[in-house]
Amino acid sequence: MSKISTNLLFENSFKENWELPALTDYKGKTLLYKDVATYIAKMHILFEEYKIKRGDRIAICGRNQSNWGIVFLSAITYGIVVVPILHEFKSDNIQYIINHSECKLLFCSHFIWEDLAESSMPDLQAILVLSDFSILYNSNDKLSNIHSQVNEIFKKRYKNGYSQKDIAYFKDKPDEMCVINYTSGTTGFTKGVMISSRNIWSNILFACEMLPLFRKTDGVLVSMLPMAHMYGLMFEFLFEMAVGAHIYFLTRVPAPKIIMEAFATIKPTLIISVPLIIEKIYKKQIQPLLDKITVKALLKLPIIDRVLLNKISDKLNNVFGGRYIEIVVGGAAFSKEAEKFFKRIKFRYTVGYGMTECAPIITYSGWKETALYSVGKDAPRMKVKIDSPDPINVVGEILVKGDNVCLGYYKNKEATKALFTKDGWMRTGDLGVFDINGFLYIRGRSKNMILSPSGQNIYPEEIEDIINNKQYVAESIVIEQKDGKLLALVYPDYDAAKIDNITEKDIPKLLDNLLIEINNELPKYSQISAIQLWNEEFEKTPKRSIKRFLYQKTEK
Repeated sequence: MSKISTNLLFENSFKENWELPALTDYKGKTLLYKDVATYIAKMHILFEEYKIKRGDRIAICGRNQSNWGIVFLSAITYGIVVVPILHEFKSDNIQYIINHSECKLLFCSHFIWEDLAESSMPDLQAILVLSDFSILYNSNDKLSNIHSQVNEIFKKRYKNGYSQKDIAYFKDKPDEMCVINYTSGTTGFTKGVMISSRNIWSNILFACEMLPLFRKTDGVLVSMLPMAHMYGLMFEFLFEMAVGAHIYFLTRVPAPKIIMEAFATIKPTLIISVPLIIEKIYKKQIQPLLDKITVKALLKLPIIDRVLLNKISDKLNNVFGGRYIEIVVGGAAFSKEAEKFFKRIKFRYTVGYGMTECAPIITYSGWKETALYSVGKDAPRMKVKIDSPDPINVVGEILVKGDNVCLGYYKNKEATKALFTKDGWMRTGDLGVFDINGFLYIRGRSKNMILSPSGQNIYPEEIEDIINNKQYVAESIVIEQKDGKLLALVYPDYDAAKIDNITEKDIPKLLDNLLIEINNELPKYSQISAIQLWNEEFEKTPKRSIKRFLYQKTEK
């Protein structure tokens, strides 16, 4: 299909929104679109001085902040391929990614650099600090005063100052690689997903089409998700920058208390979230209220139940700032109990489905149209089908085609070949079914599915959903033991237990009672044999899914 240049979206946005606020580090400095454009112009000069060519790679590794976004936009508008690296990755993994992608420059936080050895990354010409762009390492002595050199060149090049008419970005082609996003999935194998200009353009256009109200309001967003992951990068940064919105970066660990404070003061008009954040709010602020005997009784009375539900809805809306047009939830499975209640109170949320290999969107429907427990319908310019003889009644692998589908895996022909079917459909590795109206329902990961001794398919995610909704449970993972029995690893909600005067010594007995309660809700073939106490939070991927491979061999 014909398309405009992705970089032209940003070029036009900077020109049209020149005097509007663009990026703010929460409780810090605000940059206007003209400020960001000026920084980009200077960064382009820096790339020239380091003799970085179009198609070369640079890496960014650090917490979300304005300068992270500036470096990213500077690179793609110059024609450079960006390698975003999650700041939570271990140093040896960071060094592997930098070497595998042959990055020429690294922009990172001080605490990242302290654990790295530049001698182990021979392709790097320089390492710069994200917070102020100061030099940590420089292989070229002639560029030791690089910032002074950049400023001098900038003044000579733009004698009358930098203005809108000076913006002229690299015109990218549809299948040109823009990003290599290294996944840290639940299977543990790191692969570099090659994201093209077409993928980015199609995802931005999707957001413009599906969220038109955001463009008509004074678009404001709080960035909570890591921009090193495609979900946060695309829908908490690139889309907003393309339409002239204002982004607030938390610049710190997005703890619920900080998030709630930010929502109350900033009042975002769009919220992008993972289930974990929404579920914590539900469990801590809504569920205790619903568990009260008087509230349970009132919710059974006609008219009164609607009055009470409206009050709860108002309270919840205020928690999120009250001004949002929609909360888009994605990245992992959502609690069915929480989702059912949110639907009942007409909470403005929806659940979408995507993956890094689709940059990321695959399916979506707005909060007014979506069906309960579904992840919506095919996104624009995407086709979705189920590899099943009966896609409505028989679970099968979800296959996709369209403009969002990546180019493959960097330097990995075997994995790229395995990603696609012979007729060009991309394998997601996820299992699902459709309903008669075309809504998609996720059943779990194909690699996670467990075949019971009686031949029944068991989806551990569905069991975990039941466990996680129990009081005093923070999170869980269900695994198959060598004898074929199911074991649930449970990380307790110690904070909730402490509030109710439950000591750590009491928790094992509490979990034993929980085992009976959980199995009463499960068919016999998928009941768990035991619960094992886990004393720390499970390690997760950037999209907050548990890294299952780390726990598969754990036995009681």
